[in-house]
Amino acid sequence: MERRYEVRLQELLDDAVIDPEQVRGMLARLERFVEPFAACLVRSKQRILTRQYVAGLVSQVERKNVESIAYHHDQDRQMLQKFVGQYTWDHKPLVNELVRQVAAELGRPDAVLVFDPSGFPKKGDHSVGVQRQWCGRVGKVDNCQVGVYMAYVSADEHALVDMRLYLPKSWARSKSRRAQCGVPAEVKFRTRHELALEMLDSQGSALPHAWVTGDDELGKVPWFRRELHVRGERYLLAVPSNTRVRDLEADPPPYAGHGPRPKSPWVRVDGWCAALSKSDWTTIDVRDGERGPLIVEATKVRVQAKTAPGEGLQETLVVIRERQANGSMKHDYYLSNAPHDTPLTEFTRVSKAAHRIEECLQRAKSEAGLADYEVRTWRGWHHHQTLSLVATWFLTQETRHGKKIHAGDHRLSNSRAVGCTAA
Repeated sequence: MERRYEVRLQELLDDAVIDPEQVRGMLARLERFVEPFAACLVRSKQRILTRQYVAGLVSQVERKNVESIAYHHDQDRQMLQKFVGQYTWDHKPLVNELVRQVAAELGRPDAVLVFDPSGFPKKGDHSVGVQRQWCGRVGKVDNCQVGVYMAYVSADEHALVDMRLYLPKSWARSKSRRAQCGVPAEVKFRTRHELALEMLDSQGSALPHAWVTGDDELGKVPWFRRELHVRGERYLLAVPSNTRVRDLEADPPPYAGHGPRPKSPWVRVDGWCAALSKSDWTTIDVRDGERGPLIVEATKVRVQAKTAPGEGLQETLVVIRERQANGSMKHDYYLSNAPHDTPLTEFTRVSKAAHRIEECLQRAKSEAGLADYEVRTWRGWHHHQTLSLVATWFLTQETRHGKKIHAGDHRLSNSRAVGCTAA
């Protein structure tokens, strides 16, 4: 396991020790917490089912699907199945309320928006969007659904705030499969990059932030970087090691006296990195806790990528490396449109924030049933995912409540005023 994940794992294990004071009054807090989300639904029965489903998602049941949650509440499962998979309530107002709360509780001007796809292994091909495609959860191409997620990461905490289901071309073009799973007529094929931009356009203005970041699947696509740049977003996006760049700070080849002046050659970023000397690296302590140092080394250079996001647009190549347990160095490569004089410490902070989305997804899957759904329809997927994100946010709030107790603040966490932000 990489050093940065070992340290974070220990932090999570330490935080998992529950103080009896922390759980006192939790059910009452859950009731108050769910109230503004339930208020987004028109029918009183649906508001009741929202409370029951979220309570089931944060309960101790092992597999948090409709059947287990219904059994937990000692009721027939058909009503919950219809609520999640068939009823026509709109999930978007609940997402808007979630975004509003996260912004109010965690909002900071230097926060980071992180995008990341996540796969859900599935059997058969009847569930909406399922096909053989890359599934990061199992580390190979497999039969799965893929969701694209947006997380909000600030110095206070981090939380998933929105999601989109990736609908492959084969599904988008199939009238019979769309009809069978209830895919709305207005839903067209969108790449994962387009889905990320949709979430940014929809919720970005409500979430104070200074950066947008994502993995190399997103960063390697030049038009995605261009779209972020056009929107005035400052990005730090991972790119593959075979990305080719031109070093704009290197001396060009000698001029032959005729024809255009030669430019520095295109080189792979890993090749450029291999030619550096030890003095080209800056050592940075990226720890923000009290459990020991986590040291990385970083460097940067002004470049033009061969897959440039726009004509003549220059970017900064940032490379961050970290020594692994076996003594080898792991290198992460990024391209950014931020001013080149941005400190390496800031680039490193943002790269660290990018990894928090994995923790968000793991928390949602392991604690709030994000991957435990057994629905096949478009509507059912979005209903379950939304309520799982809401449940995860409650658990995050409970964690923060516990930290206040340990800090000597015994006040109950703010449950927020009842209300619903319109879609």
